[in-house]
This record gives sequence, C-alpha cells and structure tokens, in this order.
Amino acid sequence: MIELPAPDLSPAPTTTTTPTASQSPSLSASPTTESALTWRGRRLYRHGVPHRILSGGLHYFRVHPDLWRDRIRRLADLGLNTVDTYVAWNFHQPREDEEPRFDGWRDVERFIRTVGEEGLDVVVRPGPYICAEWSNGGLPSWLTGRDVAIRSSDPAFTSAVGRWFDELVPRIAALQAAEGGPVVAVQVENEFGSFGDDQAYLRWNRAALIERGIGELLFTADGPTELMLDGGTLPGTLAAATLGSKPDAARRLLAARRPDEPFVVAEFWNGWFDHWGESHHVRDPGSVVDALKQIVADGGSVSIYMAHGGTNFGLWAGANEHEGRLQPTVTSYDSDAPVAEDGTLTAKFFAVREALGARGPVRMPARTPTLPPASVPLVHRAGLLAGLRAVPAPTSTGPRPASFERLGLDAGMVLHSARPRVPAGEHRLVLTDVRDRALVFADGAFLGVAGPDQRELPVRGTGATVHLEVLVESLGRVNYGPGIGGHKGLLGPVLVDRRIVQGWDSTPIALQEWSTAELTRALAAGPASEHAGPASEQAGPAPDRAGFAAERAGFAAATVDVETPADTFLALPGSRRGLVWVNGFLLGRYWDIGPQVTLYCPAPLLRAGENTVTVLELERLGATLELRDRPELGPPEEYVEEFG
Repeated sequence: MIELPAPDLSPAPTTTTTPTASQSPSLSASPTTESALTWRGRRLYRHGVPHRILSGGLHYFRVHPDLWRDRIRRLADLGLNTVDTYVAWNFHQPREDEEPRFDGWRDVERFIRTVGEEGLDVVVRPGPYICAEWSNGGLPSWLTGRDVAIRSSDPAFTSAVGRWFDELVPRIAALQAAEGGPVVAVQVENEFGSFGDDQAYLRWNRAALIERGIGELLFTADGPTELMLDGGTLPGTLAAATLGSKPDAARRLLAARRPDEPFVVAEFWNGWFDHWGESHHVRDPGSVVDALKQIVADGGSVSIYMAHGGTNFGLWAGANEHEGRLQPTVTSYDSDAPVAEDGTLTAKFFAVREALGARGPVRMPARTPTLPPASVPLVHRAGLLAGLRAVPAPTSTGPRPASFERLGLDAGMVLHSARPRVPAGEHRLVLTDVRDRALVFADGAFLGVAGPDQRELPVRGTGATVHLEVLVESLGRVNYGPGIGGHKGLLGPVLVDRRIVQGWDSTPIALQEWSTAELTRALAAGPASEHAGPASEQAGPAPDRAGFAAERAGFAAATVDVETPADTFLALPGSRRGLVWVNGFLLGRYWDIGPQVTLYCPAPLLRAGENTVTVLELERLGATLELRDRPELGPPEEYVEEFG
C-alpha cells in the first residue's frame, strides 16, 4: 500500500528550461502559465499538493472507440489516477495529400475528454516518433520514404513535423488542466537517447510544443543508462525513465544526474509484446509487484506499460530488427497487461491493485460477455492472384520493380510482373533483396517463397518468354532503432542467373484500405488462374513447397449468425497464413507459426443477424472458422526486460 507524505501546501514553482546564449528564440520557448504538475526537492506536486502519478498505458488507436470508456474504468478500478497515451501520426495521416483526420476512431480529443469524465488525468506523448511496437514507430511512410534524416534537426523532417504539430498540438493544448481539461503532462519526443544525440532537435521539439500552446509539465523519457540519458535529456526538463527491472539502480543514476527531480518511471514494462515465431511473453505478478513497490517508494511516480494493451488491428503491427533479421510483431498487443486484450481483469490486475492500495470497489465485471463457441464452414471463393487482380489499382511501369514507397503504399502487398526470356534448361532465379516475403510464380506455376533467407529459386526455361509474377508482402515496418523508415518491396535486382530482369509492372494492393466493395470484387473473381503443378513446358517445385496449394490459397468467406453481439475469438485451424476481415473491417494477420492462435474480435464489430468473415489465405486454407470463448496467445515464456 502506498503511503503519501504529509501535504506541503507551500508554493511549488514550475520548472522550465533555462535558455542559453547559443539558443535562438524559437529553441528557447518556455511555458507562459504555471502547470498543474510541478516539482522541487525530489517531490512532485499537483497544484501545490504532494502527488504521485499512478498511470497506465492505454492507446486509443488499439481499442475500439465504443470500448474506450469501459477500458478507462478498468484502469480506474486498478487504482490509477492517470491514463497515458501515445498519438500515432501515421494513424491520423496515412497519406501526405490528405489532411490529418481527427474523427471516429481517430478522435483523440474525445478519448482525452472521456478519460477526464472518468475522473483521471491524462499524459499525452505526441512523438512524433512513438515506438509502441506500432508500424514505423508512428512516423508516416510517405515521410520516411524520402531522403530525409528522421528524428533530427534536418529541416526536411522538422518542417513536416511542424505541419503535423500545427494540427495536433492545439487540440491537446485546449484540453490541458489550465483550460479545465485533464491533460497534466506532455512528453518531448520519445526515448530519443536510444536513437540519437541531436540536442538541437530535442530543443526544437520542446519549443514546438510550447509555441503551440503546451503549458503543462514537459518531460523526456529514456532508458536508465548514461548513454541514453546523455542523448535524450534536456536541461531544465524533467527526465523520466523507462524500464522493466532494477528501479533502484535507475533511481540512483537519475538522482546523481538530476538531484532535485522526482523519480518518475514513464514506462514500467510489467509485461512484453510478442513476435511471430517466438513464445508468448508473460511476467509473474509477484515480480511485477516487487518492482512496482520499489518504483513508488519515497514519492516515486509510475506509468504501467501497458495497463491495457489492446490490439494491433489491420496492418498496424510494427516489427523489430535483430542482427539484420526482421521480427514482426503479432496482431495481439495483450502484452500480459493487468487488463487483458479483451478487458479481462487478470491475476496481475488484482496483485497490482493491492500493491497500489486501491480502496474503492471494483466496478467492472471480471470478464465481458462472449459468443458461444461455434464452428462454421470456410468456403473457398477465389484464387489468390485472380482475387487480387480483380481489385483495380494503378500500375507503375519501369525498368525495375517499384518499391512500396514509390507506389505510395504504406502496408499490404505489391504484385510485380515481368516477361524475361529464359533459355532452355534449368536456371537460377535470384531475388537479391526482398522486404519482406514473396510468393513467386512463372507462367502461373508456383516456384516458391523468397525472402532474406531464401533468395534463390530454380526456374526452367524453353527459350521463350516467361510470365514472371512476384507477390511481395510487408510483414510490418520497423518501429525501433536505426532500421526505422526502412523501405519495403523488391529493393534489389531480380536475376536470371547473372542477368538482371528489366521491364516491370508493379501494382499496389492496399489491403488496409479495402472496403466491403473491394472484398466483394475479390471474392467474385472465381477459381485460381495460378496453379501449383507444372505449366505448359514450365515445371515448378512440388505443390506443397512452403505449404502453398493454389486450389486452397486465395479468398474465402464464412457466415456467422449472431443473436446478440458479444466478444469472440476467431481461430482458423488448418489455415497457414493470411488476413481476416469481419464485416469489411480488417481484424489483422494470422500465422500458424504462432505464438498467437486466436484473433480477438470485439463486440462492436459484429451485428445482430448475419455477419461475414472474409479470409485472404496466402498458402493453404483450412476448412473451418472457429469461434472460441477464450483467447489462445501461445505457450508462455517468462520474460523481464533489462538494460545491460
């Protein structure tokens, strides 16, 4: 249980950056009003009264808007007094030629107001880079696709961020505590010390917030190492830490560097996210509580990351890179949080609540209603390439394959087509740089899967031209480290032996933008035109290579009858890898390499009566769609993130 120190009602001055002679006026802007949160003597105050931030991460873009209030109330029941959210720029402005949107699911102002209505404060983290295991770390691919130094004082970057902040920041400023709203703190950039050391950029970011109306507490957040704090902190701006373990060591390091500042952990990783092909990461509640008690001791403040993770709906899941290998993040962002992906109150919820000394009743039910388990037929309707070709899209023609960025495509797939002449006999088809995975066809015959670990496929020629088709899929844009902003597609030459294949048609397949109309076209395309067996005078590998079977790849549909909409968890036994839409909404990716087995489908996506589930299976379709009443996120593995 937390014991607050006796109130000290003496004035607590706002701490702001002190300009230096080398700073221009635009880089030395300071808040003009006193913020709700201030500090002195290693203590945090709220309007002059000793205060702890007891916050939880909850991202509006990962939770259906109809469930925002439910999840906020669950965080309040956890014993928290604050909600922390990032703002994902690419979620609001996926295309440069369109104005940022702040309606519907993107109505961040409504989310913030809802938190305030539930009696909680709000911490906003506007980036523009957010990490968050979100595609491209929240940066739009139309920006990172240019020759621009991202997250730096490069004017090509700051001018674009400035235009975005012109739209976003005044909306946040209008909801600050000084204006009667719930926003009490705003973060300057995000874990910048893990990325770079451009102090001019950090000062620009801070000034950009202030000049657009932010007067509440500003802070930076970085890992608790000398290297990261050197790169990511600013004089006079509160330095917070992000960590999963060893909070006492972090406290000592920050106290040595910032002796007057309170100890604030802007992210306490009480769980962890998952990558495809790895284990489901969990953390024992006892381990979480032990670290949490150390953080909040002696006046410490904390934000539990995540308190409720939610879901990487659509194709918004990011990826990591490790030693050059892509590690795509799964659709679920459950993160072993105290409030599970579907809102369930977990054992960790009650352990954390007890540790925080919450005294009020738990108002929300431990579980939300679910549909009864069921199994429905999954009917194959159209072949893979036939279905994709049925949806019109502008085709780019050039001597080399067009990248996703050149095509203005953020996520999804690109279908590349060329007609090289292949001499008689066996030859090597080499795809020198695929980002991230490609299905390769020659005259309709499936040749195999190409990627970083499989760049070469056999191809047999007759001396005639071959209709070569390469379907390239992005598995998620890197969200952390120097690989942020990396391009997608066929980025290197395609070779027949040593000769480059030139003359390509490249067609973007913007699956994330497809509506019911596009899905209907794809489903109506009919049987496969591609096949897994030999084409006329063109033999490919065996039909089951990499699990591909043309007669069972492509588009399928299932009908689900619902009496009263409720949550459900979708599973596709026997299916290999693909995407699922529910009533035209792209739920996310599934993949039989795990760990995630079920996809969470929240009740607001369903309607009473008939519901249509559409599946794009890329390799081999199973026969059924299962509705389950509980999630299956894979075999658990205990994991605690540490900074070495």
